[in-house]
Amino acid sequence: MKIQKLFRQVHHWGSIVIAIPLLIMIGAGILLMLKKEIEWIQPKTQKGMEREAIPQKSLIELYAVAKSVKHAGIGDWADLERVDVKANKGIIKFVSASNWEVQVDANTAEVLQVAFRRSDIIEQIHDGSFFADWAKLWLFLPAGIILFILWSTGIYLFSLPHVKKHKKQKKKKKLSQL
Repeated sequence: MKIQKLFRQVHHWGSIVIAIPLLIMIGAGILLMLKKEIEWIQPKTQKGMEREAIPQKSLIELYAVAKSVKHAGIGDWADLERVDVKANKGIIKFVSASNWEVQVDANTAEVLQVAFRRSDIIEQIHDGSFFADWAKLWLFLPAGIILFILWSTGIYLFSLPHVKKHKKQKKKKKLSQL
């Protein structure tokens, strides 16, 4: 079997195998690229009072303020998914396991914003872990590998006619010089 025919078969069947996971990865990836531009995906980061100063409140005090926001669902430290310190903006983000984000001014301990954060869910959809733990490694990773193979063989198939044309012209030029 010629390599061209093999690569075309790889493209044919490989594209069918990865169609749905790739569609999900691309759609979620586009949303993730826009997360800073669309507040529905990820809440805009607010700015605290004194961004240059050392925070006047302790992490415990700021945590207590975030915990007081009822619908954020923060009952104890275990309910936190992450705590982001944005020193240059003078805030601390408390992100709950239920994807609620509470932004607190690091100096005044004022709640600046409470919003639902969808970017983490979209990221889980993008890598496949949203669907099942096994989907990330046994469905989405192979789809990515197959996509890389399709890209590699596609480059070969695309450039092959150009290489053949160049060789033909070179041979023709060599014959005309004789």
